[in-house]
Amino acid sequence: MTPRPADERLLDWFDAFTRDDLALVGGKNASLGEMLGHLGTLDIRVPDGFAITTAAFRAYVSYNALDGVLADQLAHLAGGAPLEDVGQHIRDAFLAGKLPDALAEDIRAFYRALADRTGQSLPAVAVRSSATAEDLPDASFAGQQESYLNIVGEDALLDAVRRCFASLYTDRAIAYREHHGIAHRGVALSVGVQQMVRSDMGAAGVAFTLDTETGFPSLVLITGALGLGENVVKGTVNPDEWRVFKPLLDDESLTPILDRTIGLKQLRMVFAPAGGTVNVEPPAEERARPCLNDADVLQLARWCVRIERHYARPMDIEWARDGLTGELYIVQARPETVRAREQSGDVSTFTLEGTGPVLVTGVAVGNRIASGRVFVLDSMRDAHRFEDGGILVARQTDPDWVPVMKRAAAIVTDTGGRTSHAAIVSRELGIAAIVGAAGATQALDGHTVTVSCAEGPEGRVYDGALPFRETHTDLAAMPETRTAIMLNVADPAMAMRWWRLPVRGIGLARIEFVIEHMARAHPMALLHPERLSPEERAAIAQLTAGYDTAADFFVDRMAAGIAGIAASQWPHPVIVRFSDFKTNEYAGLLGGRVFEPHEENPMIGFRGASRYYDERYREGFGLECRAIRRVREHIGLRNVVVMIPFCRTLEEADRVLAEMAEHGLVRGEAGLEVYVMAEIPSNVLLAREFGERFDGFSIGSNDLTQLTLGVDRDNALLSRLFDERNPAVLRSITQLIADAHAVGCKVGICGQAPSDHPEFAELLVRAGIDSISLNPDSVVPVLHRVAALEAVLEKEVAGRE
Repeated sequence: MTPRPADERLLDWFDAFTRDDLALVGGKNASLGEMLGHLGTLDIRVPDGFAITTAAFRAYVSYNALDGVLADQLAHLAGGAPLEDVGQHIRDAFLAGKLPDALAEDIRAFYRALADRTGQSLPAVAVRSSATAEDLPDASFAGQQESYLNIVGEDALLDAVRRCFASLYTDRAIAYREHHGIAHRGVALSVGVQQMVRSDMGAAGVAFTLDTETGFPSLVLITGALGLGENVVKGTVNPDEWRVFKPLLDDESLTPILDRTIGLKQLRMVFAPAGGTVNVEPPAEERARPCLNDADVLQLARWCVRIERHYARPMDIEWARDGLTGELYIVQARPETVRAREQSGDVSTFTLEGTGPVLVTGVAVGNRIASGRVFVLDSMRDAHRFEDGGILVARQTDPDWVPVMKRAAAIVTDTGGRTSHAAIVSRELGIAAIVGAAGATQALDGHTVTVSCAEGPEGRVYDGALPFRETHTDLAAMPETRTAIMLNVADPAMAMRWWRLPVRGIGLARIEFVIEHMARAHPMALLHPERLSPEERAAIAQLTAGYDTAADFFVDRMAAGIAGIAASQWPHPVIVRFSDFKTNEYAGLLGGRVFEPHEENPMIGFRGASRYYDERYREGFGLECRAIRRVREHIGLRNVVVMIPFCRTLEEADRVLAEMAEHGLVRGEAGLEVYVMAEIPSNVLLAREFGERFDGFSIGSNDLTQLTLGVDRDNALLSRLFDERNPAVLRSITQLIADAHAVGCKVGICGQAPSDHPEFAELLVRAGIDSISLNPDSVVPVLHRVAALEAVLEKEVAGRE
């Protein structure tokens, strides 16, 4: 074939184009050309194909005299004519047209050449629209035009091209351009013809090179399902999901997969025998397995990072795994458009201030909260029933739903994952959404509800309109301090939400939340199910399904939770406290009552260090150690520091350190630091001796106050006596800091007192404390307070000199 001049080309191979050719081949095809032309050297596989250019589209419009139709119908639209009527009239005119003979013959010739390249007589191809105003850095235009899969044969290809041309004027595309103020006549359409990967026999999905819910930039979020990827994009299925930590991907000795979730994968899209696609229900055993193994996940994540580096911006990437060859492919890459627009200097947080019955739960999208009346829509034919500011509830959404989605305060869907259409569009619109909320269309009809995405990864729909508040925090120009300001964290998802805060790590990661909400079962019950009731054994079997052993389940869930927290502050230290449930709290876990004694005062009973070497819990502590080892050695997050709570005596300290060593956690090996809580008077009185055994102290001011003053902190009758500012407590803290520093030990505090009492914070700073660890909402005011105090101290020192 003799190529035409570049500005007149009607079609060419993808690799003849680059991302600079947006006007000629649109966003999708320009990106495919860029990847094929520039990323092959990075060992990234992209299926071959060719692009029919916008010059061909304009030739089609001119050949069929469609300019007049467009001018008349768009004028009618501007004059108030119904969008549905205008769109249908334009599409009918496009579909009635005919491809110019020369263009049709060129398309046939390229298809035959693609057959030669692939070694297939009639290659199955994906025919995708690629508009000149889509996949831009500030607008995704997700799904505004049509794509056609498993197109086989020249005649079917030519028909699909005409249908793609017509799809520039779908109702949703017209509405989207109207919303963004883009002139309709200034947009043209290219068509991509790409060899199909046999993911109908494998798997496919979507990946983002950041956390879509928080904007955290160090993650690759991968979602996938069995079969073609359309079910993931449209939200027809609840997909599998992986979160991979980017900074450790270059070390191939590590497996930096923070977490994995097996989705329902209700349907599998496959090739239909006569062309096109059809959905089938996969066997239960296939649905129960992840659609990618760890090696594939890591390879895909590394490709995503290379693509991101090439484009120098966060990316939204579609992938496919060929079920015949097992090979992975990248089939599309576009700029991520929502988080990239956010200003890193401003953090907006939502806090629910009421509670009520929870009607349904699902995957939270974003961190917003909204209330309103529910409108359950079966299809867009019901759109006339929707009222502005309502809660849109549907089985799923697709691009046709965008006009009504723009009018909603929140969206809830029965199916879908974080990369489904409903999730992507709700992020772009800046509204709350919960996807994969099974049964929502039945449970919510007729209710006024509150949709909360501000309580972690699980989104909740509450009955009634509950009060909530929105807080804006400006993080620009925050002062620097000598004293390290750190976070107290329990929930891994919330740790990710606070990654922008100007802190220097996490001073207290409470793993009790991870055990209670992610593992949910007592570790000894998992190890000894023979001691449980039949009902409890059945519940544990269901909880641990898919794992080789119940112990593997506990270690996996624990490691996932700890890794999520540690990754959020990498490479700053993250101090993970081993479990510190009281016996009554442990008993509340699944299967826990069999293994826990009754105590009259659990607060000063069988808790903390005393459990770890005791036969009643020793094996459970071993599982906690295994989880820490997996996070540090397998995933690679060696910023994890471990901490022993409620360590009463020096002998107990030695026994716990020996127990840890038996499980492969040796202080000093591979940089492992071990801290101890300073919450018992013995820790203060013997600070130098404890300091010889540990790398640091973390002051637990609540327990230290309780045990110094002899006041049960849970006793309402004595609440007036409980005060961390008591001189005995303050003197203990001052002495601890001095003695610990004398033996080279660091000291932090992880209580609430520095947030509540300015004078308490002043004492800590004057005593030279190394770090103050706070709840997230206290960070900004305390940071300013500490900076001011340090400035005063500097002036005092200068004055004395």
